[in-house]
Amino acid sequence: MTKTEDNKIVLDTDNVFEMAMVLGKALKKDPRMVRMDAAKEAYEKDPELMTLMSEYEVQQKAAENVATGEDFDPQMIQLIQDRIDELYRQITEHPTYQELAEAQEAVNALMEAVNNTITYAITGEVPSNCTHDCSTCSGCH
Repeated sequence: MTKTEDNKIVLDTDNVFEMAMVLGKALKKDPRMVRMDAAKEAYEKDPELMTLMSEYEVQQKAAENVATGEDFDPQMIQLIQDRIDELYRQITEHPTYQELAEAQEAVNALMEAVNNTITYAITGEVPSNCTHDCSTCSGCH
């Protein structure tokens, strides 16, 4: 990418990866990405949530072991499954988890909008998943 004397940007296709790096660095500073990073850090540092996640994993393994073991016990499987369901509810209703999920959804929408814009620039066609509601993305046309 170079500039002419009148400050117009000329794209040099030999530097596609350099341009991708510039785009990536700009995306990293986007408020949605900053929110995602903060939400991920909060998620990883939330002791209550980590405890719930650990127990969830242990219960999943216990269910597998009981279901495939020689002493197959449908009642025990149901008890474990009930606990798994309760843990899942607690995890997904936890404010830290919800913030992470919402932040991830915003980043996914951002990345889809960026990809749609790139697709439009390459093909000249609006991607098929375009809603034609520019409030749902950062625009492509």
